Amino acid sequence: MIIGFIVWSLVAFVFLGIGIGSRKANKAVGFFTFTKPSITENIKQYNKAVSALWFTAAAVFEIIGIPIIFLEQNSPIFVLIIFAAVFLMIVMMAAYIMIETKYKK
Repeated sequence: MIIGFIVWSLVAFVFLGIGIGSRKANKAVGFFTFTKPSITENIKQYNKAVSALWFTAAAVFEIIGIPIIFLEQNSPIFVLIIFAAVFLMIVMMAAYIMIETKYKK
């Protein structure tokens, strides 16, 4: 199961990388694929908020995956882990919409 946790951790590191890229960006960053970010009043604060969202998501995603190390293969607990990850993604979308409305012109 250690290989599964390593793959899970790689996804968390991708989230972390997106957060770092968002923090360093000079233009407003987007969240959803194929959509342009809305025009914001303060691009630096907006990017900082989006970056914090990605950093938080990376940390929570990694914490959700910790039980993978200790579970046996085909454990029914994996269903709960997947539901938790899906719930995290839904919360991320809701949080981004709140960030977008806060910084929109």
